[in-house]
Amino acid sequence: MRNIAQRHKIILAELEKDGYVRVRDLSERLEVSEVTIRKDLKELEKRRMLIRTHGSASSVSPLAIDRQIDEKEKVHVNEKTRIAEAANKLLQKNDRIIIASGTTVLTFAQMITITEPITVITPSVKVSHLLSYKPNIDIIQLGGSLRKSSASVIGPYAESLLSEMMCSKLFIGIDGLDLDLGLTTSNIAEAHLNHYMIKAAQEVIVLADSTKFGKRGFGKICNLNQIHHIITDRDAPGNIIQVLREKGIEVTLV
Repeated sequence: MRNIAQRHKIILAELEKDGYVRVRDLSERLEVSEVTIRKDLKELEKRRMLIRTHGSASSVSPLAIDRQIDEKEKVHVNEKTRIAEAANKLLQKNDRIIIASGTTVLTFAQMITITEPITVITPSVKVSHLLSYKPNIDIIQLGGSLRKSSASVIGPYAESLLSEMMCSKLFIGIDGLDLDLGLTTSNIAEAHLNHYMIKAAQEVIVLADSTKFGKRGFGKICNLNQIHHIITDRDAPGNIIQVLREKGIEVTLV
């Protein structure tokens, strides 16, 4: 039987390789009880070497560091494309939708094929510019202070306008999905604007690739009970998907 130091070394190696580890998998591999694994994870969390989540653990999140949108557009392109194609199928005639900021929802905007009238409300300058060439789409560009890293606006002007709206769907991107904390993003002002988007929408649809699962960003967007549908790729952790579905959240894997 391996000692504590050996177990911790293996756990951290698995975490570095995959970005997350599952309690059940570690228990089977290390031939110890799940109780022992949970104690190991608790100890490693105290040492700030990982973050525990429901039945698993993830790497200490780097998401508080804001990354430029041009940089993020270049990663996980295939996954974002499949997610966007699935989201496109949800659009209906006369929908009034909010498209939040981020590269996954920007890819969704690029994939919109509906030819019937819809209205799009967005803080994203890139989304507005992209959709301005589609004659069937009315665009409401939210105003406010421009966040250059995301090419989107934040602040009280955008929040005030959203508070007067009622929309059918919100398509939102995230930086982290944690079973305990909920949805998070890397910027707290952007998270605050997302609160207003959620209040304005009848249905909240999260577009997120599998790397966002088990992660925590700096600004909390909402609890999991405030979302209705998640579209992600098939590499998303199965244990987290199962819990989400048990909570009544529709999950589409692409």
